[in-house]
Amino acid sequence: MTLPFAPDTFAKDKADALAAHRGLELTHPQQWQFLQSAESLDLQAAPGSGKTSLIALKLTLLAQGWCSATRGVCVLSHTNTAKDEITRRVCDSPAGRRLLGFPHFIGTIQSFTNTFLALPALRSRGIDVQTIDDAAYEQAALRLLDNHRGFFQLKAFTERRHDGRNLVAGAHYICDAGELTVTGPTGTLPFKSTSNSGQQLIRLKNTLADRGLFRFSDMFAIAEHHLLHHPDIARATAHRFPFVLLDEMQDTNELQQHLLDQVFGTIGTVVQRVGDVNQGIFTDHTQALPAPSAFPHPSAAQLPVSRRFGTHIADLASLLTVQRRQTIDGAGPHGIIALLLFDDDCVHGVIPAFERLARETVPDHLLATAPPRVLASRLTPGTAKAFPQSLTCYLPTFTPHTAVQPAPELITTVRAARTLVAAGDRRTATVQTWDAVRRTFRQSSGNALPAIQRLERGAASAGLQTRLVLHDLLSADIDDPAQWSALMARLRDALAQLADISPPTASRIDDLLRHIPPLVPRAEAVAQEAAPIMSVATSIQRAKGETHAATLILECLDSRGRKYDVHETLALMAQSKDVAEAPITLRKAAQLLFVGATRPTHLLAFAAHRTRIAPHLEALQARGWLVRSSSPGR
Repeated sequence: MTLPFAPDTFAKDKADALAAHRGLELTHPQQWQFLQSAESLDLQAAPGSGKTSLIALKLTLLAQGWCSATRGVCVLSHTNTAKDEITRRVCDSPAGRRLLGFPHFIGTIQSFTNTFLALPALRSRGIDVQTIDDAAYEQAALRLLDNHRGFFQLKAFTERRHDGRNLVAGAHYICDAGELTVTGPTGTLPFKSTSNSGQQLIRLKNTLADRGLFRFSDMFAIAEHHLLHHPDIARATAHRFPFVLLDEMQDTNELQQHLLDQVFGTIGTVVQRVGDVNQGIFTDHTQALPAPSAFPHPSAAQLPVSRRFGTHIADLASLLTVQRRQTIDGAGPHGIIALLLFDDDCVHGVIPAFERLARETVPDHLLATAPPRVLASRLTPGTAKAFPQSLTCYLPTFTPHTAVQPAPELITTVRAARTLVAAGDRRTATVQTWDAVRRTFRQSSGNALPAIQRLERGAASAGLQTRLVLHDLLSADIDDPAQWSALMARLRDALAQLADISPPTASRIDDLLRHIPPLVPRAEAVAQEAAPIMSVATSIQRAKGETHAATLILECLDSRGRKYDVHETLALMAQSKDVAEAPITLRKAAQLLFVGATRPTHLLAFAAHRTRIAPHLEALQARGWLVRSSSPGR
């Protein structure tokens, strides 16, 4: 199949010019191999290798040379965050913005499935979809179970089992032998489908479907069923999108991959898949025999050079590449790796010790605009008696809902934007601040706000009030907690008027709008033993895709309450053992630590119990690691 773009679309002079405009260096042959390829391929990209920048560059070049008005480029990612980042980068040129409209599509795999397959199938059955959301579905399912007499036998069954209500809340469709079938959360049912309870569960599920209520996974089963009964749809979709680019491919699960293979597995469709299998923390890569289409293909191209960090962190990261061995070449800042030792009675001193170290080793301007990050594999403790188990053991004031924020607090963005004001670019500073407000509002309330160009300017309008708040955010003394609080109160009221809702008070927006003290000067920090906590704490999973100046990874107990992730992984490294050959539970822990360890540019720190790590200290120090104590006087 001949793709509908000009022959010189990926010409070196065009690529070099666009790359120079975006500040992207094309110095490695692997970059050009991916950039100029018009064939199906896989690209295994190391953390910080500029994968997203390279994808955006290729898409912009493709948009410039695209010459079909009815066939387009399909760009799919696993998350909305990744999709939004690609969209933001391609929109810096008129050609790139063409990809946002027909015939092209940029979205998540879920939105693609909904838009082109599942929703048309449901409309053909006369179903008006109300919501596609797991949480909303679960609430509706349990409400129907509790309040409808037609499901009394199913309700009685659930009351006899400890997981009975989960069975109803998690029931979903699968496409089995060409038919839509109802199954439980684990893929099986504890009763026959022909039993009274089985029949009532099926009826409850179908009742919710008729009302337009679905789980996310339901849409894949409905899409597969639709394709089986209407195979021409797959051919038409593949014809519509002759070029498909899949980002964050490592997080695509088996169900999603199967559906994509059905649609785009035909000869002639160019499918380019990009990701890092070593960061695939949301999928199970433990099968002995992976599917033929599993990512990455053995012949995949590689981007091994990371510009996020230097050789010190890169060498450590290379040892943690569990799923596919990759030697990462660090081309960024030199960086420091530190080990913070704690005892049972000084665990609360770990984060303050990390912050003191960050002030010593990380440039002030980086800490001022991006507070240090504290990451943990677990947020709350389990039932085991061992200590510490989770993030809350180190930071008792932490509440789990703060982990759902994928973006930094607003004040960090405002501080960064104010540097633009000082440089004379208030317009860009205002746009960046407003974009941060829109993200914050959408994450906390689910409501969208207009772009800044659409804010009204009329007297007494909500748009004008919003513009005044933005002006004051870039001018007032935001280091004063009282002034910041007053500005946030004005902002809440303005947002409520813009979205026509009551003022947002949810705890999630409280976290995103909270005041963070300014960076304490180095000399003052030495004198102040109890400087305010300035770090942002979250889970390792939530930090995926982020870049930090300084990152601390806390030692946590595994889900079985038996082993500590940091200790077990570092012990293997200290003994020069291959983490990839460790037991599966330890490989999973190491894979999660790989994600956390590849976030920082300047400082990577691990918290480890002094007694447990003692046998391995000498070996870790021989690697050039800095060892500090979180206990005063030790």
